[in-house]
Amino acid sequence: MRVRILLFGALKDLLARDGEPPFSETMELPELATVEEFLRRFMIASPQMQKFANSLAIAVNREYALPSHVLHEGDEVALLPPVSGGCADHDSPRAVGPQVDLVRLQREAIDAGTLVAQVKEGEAGAVVVFDGIVRNHTRGRRTLFLDYEAYEAMALNQMRALVSDAKQRFAVREIALVHRLGRLRIGETSVLIAVASAHRAQAFEACRWIIDTLKRTVPIWKKEWFEDGAVWADGEPFPAEISTHAPAKADIGGEQS
Repeated sequence: MRVRILLFGALKDLLARDGEPPFSETMELPELATVEEFLRRFMIASPQMQKFANSLAIAVNREYALPSHVLHEGDEVALLPPVSGGCADHDSPRAVGPQVDLVRLQREAIDAGTLVAQVKEGEAGAVVVFDGIVRNHTRGRRTLFLDYEAYEAMALNQMRALVSDAKQRFAVREIALVHRLGRLRIGETSVLIAVASAHRAQAFEACRWIIDTLKRTVPIWKKEWFEDGAVWADGEPFPAEISTHAPAKADIGGEQS
């Protein structure tokens, strides 16, 4: 049987693939091969991938998959490096219903005022906003701009699931969650979360939980550009339940001139 392979972020650069993300190729596998068997064969064919051996997650048809997952003809298998933005710095198709316009990926600038207005309602006593902004430095180096890419269909599914989970977990009323893709300049908003709740405590807790979980599990990657090169942003290890191996910190950067 044949499966389709997608590569993202630092994986794509490591294998020196040309073209716009996501890069796609195919692989022949025996019938009823598992994710573990696929990964073993892929590592043999691409030995430079060994540096990621303990930090990958695998998605099959846009859902995270364990090593024991059985593959089928035509499956879409995505190899995912740790997603962007989880680390602290060392120098200091659309959903149905009211979430249609409130959970999205976009390439144009994010209008925070409009999103906040959309989540406000008569029964909301508080709106908490997280506005993630592109800053002008990272680890003592001057940042020129950022490029964001995503496994878009899967990222949207994960973002919608986060919103649904947060509403149930924290009993908040409405949530907007929007993330930018493409090139972002200094001072632009990369991600905006607005949580409306009857009480402020739940809104604060939900907002913090959403951004922290998004930065660990939603397949979005960030490339930082400096005057002397570029690097894919480090990410935290995937949670154990979606990692192909035990979590381990991975250096996925690698300077590029």
